[in-house]
Amino acid sequence: MALGQTGTLQRLATETCIVSLAYLSAFFVTFEILMPVQNLFFANSAHFASLLFLPHGVRVLTAWLLGWRAPLVLLPGVGLVFFYVAGWAALTPSRLAAIAIAVCIPTLCFQLLRLLGHDLSPAPDKPPCWPCIMAVGLVIAIGTSLLTNYAFGSPPMDYAAYLIGDISGLFFLMLILMVIFRRMRSYGL
Repeated sequence: MALGQTGTLQRLATETCIVSLAYLSAFFVTFEILMPVQNLFFANSAHFASLLFLPHGVRVLTAWLLGWRAPLVLLPGVGLVFFYVAGWAALTPSRLAAIAIAVCIPTLCFQLLRLLGHDLSPAPDKPPCWPCIMAVGLVIAIGTSLLTNYAFGSPPMDYAAYLIGDISGLFFLMLILMVIFRRMRSYGL
């Protein structure tokens, strides 16, 4: 194996570990901390859909930062989450479709935008357009909500719960990261 390929594989492995850890952390914060609180206030709502789904933010930011590599690095974390939730039923066609939707749609949206002449990819010479990334995150939320719920054969109310959770999850994850990065800059890190 050539040295360049080894470096590429090492970078991909590192990115996969970081993204999987971020995705799993966002999932456990969502489902082990936020969902019990949500269920106290919204006992009649769907108990499987979080109204603040932080992993959507991880998917969007990963697709924005890593481009075509995003589906590859998202797959282990998303797959583990599906196995955690559904066990071996994660291998049913509807859940496999949902996994594919979750890992592919974010990258496809950013790539489509690039093909249309609006490249939002991070670059040293241009600041990120955060409102643009949020807008793409909204489109991704709509696409994943529609396609995932279609794959599951869900009722219309589930579509709305997924959509609300994805949008609020992206917004709050970006807000949390902004606070963390500002705090780090204030300490000179």
